[in-house]
Amino acid sequence: MAKVTGIGGFFFRARDPQALAAWYEKHLGILDIAREVWKQEAGPTIFAPFEQDTDYFGRAEQQWLVNLRVDDLDGMMAELKAAGISVETRAEWDSEVGRFCRIHDPEGNPIELWQPSDHAGLA
Repeated sequence: MAKVTGIGGFFFRARDPQALAAWYEKHLGILDIAREVWKQEAGPTIFAPFEQDTDYFGRAEQQWLVNLRVDDLDGMMAELKAAGISVETRAEWDSEVGRFCRIHDPEGNPIELWQPSDHAGLA
């Protein structure tokens, strides 16, 4: 059977696409598609539908939540805070699969940052 081999893109609407692309590049290191295709490192990807009434995403009308893998969550959080970006952590978000924090881009979209645990068994 043919199967999907990975996520080929993540597309979403924005009020100011150029400014938002610049923000993602500056603060998260995701390259602007206008200049170069962002190449990800190999690693685990979770693809999971949630219950319609979940409050995990934040706003009730939010239909998606992007989760980005990071290699140094503490370092990333420090850099984001230094740039004036609000970072939220909750003890209940962390588990045997790793540690998490949440930020929002300038248009209010939630972004979950995840540092997988070395022994999570997700390799």
